[in-house]
Amino acid sequence: MKGTALVTGILIAALSFSTGTIHAAPDEKESQERMALYKKTSAVTDIPWEYLAAVDQYERQVHDDPDEGRVTAIEFDPVFWSGSSDAFPSAVSPNGWGSDGNGDEKADIHNDEDVLWSLGRYIKSFGTTEDDIKIALFQYYKRDLTVQTIMHSAEVFRKFKTVHLTNRDFPLPKQYNYSYRSTWGDARGFGGRRIHEGTDIFAGYGVPVKSTTYGVVEMKGWNTYGGWRIGIRDIYNIYHYYAHLQNFSKEIKVGDVVQPGDVIGAVGASGYGPPGTSGKFPPHLHYGMYQDNGKNEWSFDPYPFLRRWERMAE
Repeated sequence: MKGTALVTGILIAALSFSTGTIHAAPDEKESQERMALYKKTSAVTDIPWEYLAAVDQYERQVHDDPDEGRVTAIEFDPVFWSGSSDAFPSAVSPNGWGSDGNGDEKADIHNDEDVLWSLGRYIKSFGTTEDDIKIALFQYYKRDLTVQTIMHSAEVFRKFKTVHLTNRDFPLPKQYNYSYRSTWGDARGFGGRRIHEGTDIFAGYGVPVKSTTYGVVEMKGWNTYGGWRIGIRDIYNIYHYYAHLQNFSKEIKVGDVVQPGDVIGAVGASGYGPPGTSGKFPPHLHYGMYQDNGKNEWSFDPYPFLRRWERMAE
């Protein structure tokens, strides 16, 4: 399902509102350094590199950018690193998981090799199957959405065999007629008083709708407000919401890994009623973006991103 209008270049792709910082996509050199560390650790722990990469990717979205001199962004709880019988169950942190990964006979919580080795050693204590890894991650994070996000990112990295995934695309082909403006935060009346959590892109019925990013299809189906809609979780802890579709791409299903340009459906006017309701408003794509910071999730204005992606699209 590869699209024909892949966007090239590095684009600011993820926001961390908890810290007020903007995390830029890695350049190629940084990506290569990260990949080298992941694969080195994978070779000695038997944990596939993409899971180590996905944990690091998740952590770099919920913390500030890595400290100077570091390549990874994983920040272990000091108690998890050193051990405590009170803060963690004995099965999770018996005597602390911090250990020497680079051979200098020190367990440094700020050293990338030590951190990745300790992460791999911890996960391997549960086993090396996908289910084992899920259990290990849940025992550490205690949050289903976090585990799901990490597992999905691992699927993306496995498919494309890299963490250097900087392409983006505009959700509609530029050769079609469409229009949009910033509508995030506008009042909405249907279903009670609420704000508009997205940008409406008006176009004709049947105009193809494309994935803007790399990610995994997390949801597909009907919603009273959004009609036929699809949700995609990307590698930056951002949930992309496409609503009021006329139909879905025949190939698309929950769990699919997608990339920028993949067609996922078509513009419609569905919603505001039971399944099949349509035509209560002009056809358009409702596009929303939701940031997850590891504790909660909220919507933010996608308009500035859409403008960038539109300028960069072929």
